[in-house]
Amino acid sequence: MITAHQLEVRAGARLLMADVSFRVGAGDKVGLVGRNGAGKTTLTKILAGEGLPAAGRVETTGPVGYLPQDPRTGDPDVPVRERILSARGLDDVVRRLRAAETEMASPDPAVAERGMRRYASADAELHAGGGYAADAEAAQIASSLGIADRLMTQPLRTLSGGQRRRVELARILFSGADTLLLDEPTNHLDADSVVWLRDFLRAFRGGLVVISHDVALLDATVTKVLHLDANRATVDVYNMGWKAYLEQRETDERRRKRERVNAENKAKTLTDQANKMRAKATKATAAQNMLKRAEKMMAGIEGERADDKVARIKFPAPAPCGRTPLTAAELSKSYGSLEVFTDVDLAVDKGSRVVILGLNGAGKTTMLRILAGVDNPDTGRVVPGHGLKIGYYAQEHETLDTGRTVLENMQSAAPQLTDTEARSVLGSFLFSGEDAHKPAGVLSGGEKTRLALASLVVSSANVLLLDEPTNNLDPASREEVLAAIRSYEGAIILVTHDEGAVRALEPDRVLLLPDGDEDLWNEEYADLVALA
Repeated sequence: MITAHQLEVRAGARLLMADVSFRVGAGDKVGLVGRNGAGKTTLTKILAGEGLPAAGRVETTGPVGYLPQDPRTGDPDVPVRERILSARGLDDVVRRLRAAETEMASPDPAVAERGMRRYASADAELHAGGGYAADAEAAQIASSLGIADRLMTQPLRTLSGGQRRRVELARILFSGADTLLLDEPTNHLDADSVVWLRDFLRAFRGGLVVISHDVALLDATVTKVLHLDANRATVDVYNMGWKAYLEQRETDERRRKRERVNAENKAKTLTDQANKMRAKATKATAAQNMLKRAEKMMAGIEGERADDKVARIKFPAPAPCGRTPLTAAELSKSYGSLEVFTDVDLAVDKGSRVVILGLNGAGKTTMLRILAGVDNPDTGRVVPGHGLKIGYYAQEHETLDTGRTVLENMQSAAPQLTDTEARSVLGSFLFSGEDAHKPAGVLSGGEKTRLALASLVVSSANVLLLDEPTNNLDPASREEVLAAIRSYEGAIILVTHDEGAVRALEPDRVLLLPDGDEDLWNEEYADLVALA
């Protein structure tokens, strides 16, 4: 259980919310909603104990499982199975069991006997922690989230960003925590895994706070909604499901509008009457009283909800280039014994639109990183054509320097811009005033997305490599990105689970991984997008 008492939350000097109190008890399924930058991720970190409010306090009863947007934590050399089991402290037990088994096979009787004693001790601890059923439960959760059996023994460093995030989600769900705090849990999940997660969360008996732009997930699980209003720095609590919340919010907005119109009409009548009376000295006092009454009437009426600000996104005019600005030949990549893909060829013509499809773990992100020059292939080569300028959008925002400020990241991406020009671009992406001096490391997922997109906008890239560009975005911001994709005149290579992004791209070709088959696009491939 989590109880928030009179919280005040700030991002630097900017007030995000004030005097916020609520409770998340067993069985409460809370949807935390609001536009990008409203403070959803910041509030969730505070609830998880990983941040402090400017004022107020948070009380927690029982263990809390927290999935942040960027879950790259833990020893990268730890195998996937051990990472998941560590949520219940079973990873060390399993390691000791494996070591004891090795000793038991020793030809030295003393070593073998010592191994048997150690095995018996570790085995007893394993049973106390749920026994082999716990290991089977962890494997079942991992499988349901699309983590293949072959990955369970692979070290974390060999995984893609999407695979890494699914491992952390599996770990949190396996932990047995009383309360779950999940920040965009469906990012990088395929359609089957999303359906499984909805059912798991719906049946979960503990408390849940979820940030998600997946409307189907919210509709299936949420019993209460906390709406963060960035314009009023308030949190509105709706004790109802998702659809009822949407209806109630619109009803509230219509009520506010009616009340304001009525108040404006009455205030205007009083003001007009007061202005007529002020000319007469005998009625000046009465006129002043009428004006004060009109002002008080307007002050007591809650204004209409201000339109949420949305970053205006337009990708750059591409720099001139040759007919085929990017070519890749005979690319292959493996991590240890894990073969990702082999013998992949790709030619990207000027203005072409390519979507890369494949199941999770097929190497889609790895392919983009190789094309961007971030990673090297094991075999093959990437050949830049005449005038090539690549713009790379990484799904985990690895292109951002989290130790530098928002403004410094922008100046690094576009050193040709003056300070004023850089600030002007950042302002169009909703980074105004002191926001420009925030470290990139403290930004929410949506804010990091906006900063990464801003870096693309100031480039003159003629080939864009976009890896899940609509993740972490509210609906209005997502539409801006889709419009930018539609209107961009250069070449785009896209990796996405978002069917709307593929429709906006209108691809002419598809690259299927891990086989590396290239084909002309047809609508039959559209059915694979959400599954890929």
